[in-house]
Amino acid sequence: MSKTFKVLSLLLTYPEAEMQAAAGEMKTILAAEKLVPANCLAGLNELLDEFAAGDIYDLQERYVLLFDRSRSLSLHLFEHIHGESRDRGQAMVDLGEHYARHGLDLKAGELPDFLPLFLEFLATRPLPEALELLEQPLHVIAALGERLRKRGSAYAWVMLALEGIAKGKLSKAALDSLLTEPDEDPDDLEALDRTWEDQPVTFGPGGPGAAGGVSPGGGCPAVRDTLARMDPPANAKSH
Repeated sequence: MSKTFKVLSLLLTYPEAEMQAAAGEMKTILAAEKLVPANCLAGLNELLDEFAAGDIYDLQERYVLLFDRSRSLSLHLFEHIHGESRDRGQAMVDLGEHYARHGLDLKAGELPDFLPLFLEFLATRPLPEALELLEQPLHVIAALGERLRKRGSAYAWVMLALEGIAKGKLSKAALDSLLTEPDEDPDDLEALDRTWEDQPVTFGPGGPGAAGGVSPGGGCPAVRDTLARMDPPANAKSH
């Protein structure tokens, strides 16, 4: 079990003051566990320094601009794999049941394919199992990293770190296929309207019209809740 996955999960959640306060502790965890490749660690430390020193409202605005306004940067893994097909719904049911079997129960509004939640789950599993699970959506993670890199975003280091942890075991054909999909400019509101036109508001990141007042990030766990779940459930079983 590795707290590194928990740190990476937190870095991809909607920024809160608790995250800023924990930035130093997160840097310590990453350095101590040595799971992140050395060439990515400096980039993650830079991102953590940005969190620690930045204005919380600016950090939140940046997060929303990147992840809530661009479908191509959605942190919902199955959106990139299944789109809005019925296959996505069944895949989410299956993944949610897998979480529950291992002691991670979803809260109201949480979608199981949300990348930070997936990483939080990996942190509760033995490392060999976590690495095997990480390989499955690695082409999506790599595509997100490439799009973030092109935008000059320090968030790209989170995706690059995950690729490095998984040792690059990804399908190049699957990655290339994802990278051929349109990559919307979040400042082009007309293009964004066309992208989201006629799509159900219950899938995809939170935003205007999201059911139940879901916060930015598509129902991600609040940072304080994620921190409270830093240790795996006592009844979780390894297989």
